Amino acid sequence: MKSLKTLVIAAALSLGAVGVGHAQAPAAAPVEAPVAATAANPAPTAVDTAAPTTAPVATEVAAPAGDATYVPMKPTPGVGQPIDAGIDFQPQVSPVGEQAYWFNHVILLPVITIITLIVLGLMLWAMFRYRAKANPVPSKTTHNTFIEIIWTAIPVLILAVIAVPSIRLLAQQYEPPSKEALTIKVTGYQWYWGYAYPDQGIGEYVSKMLTEDQAKASGEPHQLAVDNRMVVPVGRQVKLIITGADVIHSFAVPAFWTKMDAVPGRANETTFTANKVGVYYGQCSELCGVDHGFMPIAVEVLPVDKWEAWVRSKGGNPAGPVAAVPAAAAPSPVAAGAAAPAATPAATTTEAAPAAAPAAAPVATN
Repeated sequence: MKSLKTLVIAAALSLGAVGVGHAQAPAAAPVEAPVAATAANPAPTAVDTAAPTTAPVATEVAAPAGDATYVPMKPTPGVGQPIDAGIDFQPQVSPVGEQAYWFNHVILLPVITIITLIVLGLMLWAMFRYRAKANPVPSKTTHNTFIEIIWTAIPVLILAVIAVPSIRLLAQQYEPPSKEALTIKVTGYQWYWGYAYPDQGIGEYVSKMLTEDQAKASGEPHQLAVDNRMVVPVGRQVKLIITGADVIHSFAVPAFWTKMDAVPGRANETTFTANKVGVYYGQCSELCGVDHGFMPIAVEVLPVDKWEAWVRSKGGNPAGPVAAVPAAAAPSPVAAGAAAPAATPAATTTEAAPAAAPAAAPVATN
C-alpha cells in the first residue's frame, strides 16, 4: 500500500514539473521578441534619416522652366556707347579697362606730350637759329659725343619706365580665368552673333540688329540695339570662348577693354569682369563682308539675382551643372539597405519574429 502511494506522489510531481516547463516557454518568447524588434528598428531609422538629406538636393536640381521677373534694362545715354564729338575712351567698367585707362592718361599721354613739345621746340630753334640768312657760313660740326649720349640714354630710360606698367597690363589681360568664371561661347556669323551658356544649360541663341523703328521704340541707339543681348552678372568674371562660323569676325566691347578675333576653326579665349550694372555696346571690328557694319554687340550687366531670373527665363539653371551633387548623398540609401539585411538574421533567429513586427511599426511611423 505504501508503495502505491509512493508511485502516485512521484507521478504527480512529474506531471507538475512538466506543467511548469510548459508554462515557462511562452513567457520566454515575449522577452526575446523585443530584442528582435530592437535589432530591426535601425533599418527604418536609417531610411528616415537619409530621406531629408536627398530631398533638398533634388529640389535644387529641378530648376524652374521660366521666370517672368526678368525685364530688359534701359541703356543710360552716354554710358557704354559712343557720344557725339567724343575724343576719349569710353568710361571703363572692368578692372583691366580701368588699369589701361590709367596707364594711357597718367603715363603715355604726358610722356608723348612732353616729347612732342621738346622735339617741336628743337626744330623751331634749329630752323630759326641756323637759317641761311643768319649763318652765311654753315657750321662744319659733324659729331658731338655728349649730345649723342644724351639722346640715346634718355629714350632708353623712358622705355624702361613705360615697360613696367605695360607688361603688368599685358599679364593682367591674359591671366587665365578662375574656376568660378562664367563661360559663354560666342560665335560670329555673317552678319550676327550667337551666344550659348553651356554650364547653365542655355543653348545658342542669335543676336541681330534691330531696325531703326524698333530701336527707337525700345529707347536704344540705332545700329547698336539688338533683339537678344548677352546677359552677365555684375562682379563675376566672364570667360568668352570666341569662334567664327564662316569668316573672321572680331568681338569688341570698348567699355570692357575687350577685343578678340573670331576665327573659323579656332577657339580664342578672353575674359572680362564688369563691375557696374548697365547696358554696354560694341561692334564687329574685323571687315567681314557687305553687312560688316550691321552686326552690333549688346551686353547687359545685371545684379546677380536678376541675372539668375534671366537664366531661369531661358530655361537654364543659374547654379550651373549640379547633376553630380546627388552622388554624394547616394550612400545613404545604400547604408539603409545594408542595415536591413543585418537586422533580418536577428529577426529570424527566433520563432517570435512575427510578434516583433507590430512593435517595429510605430518606430517606422515616427
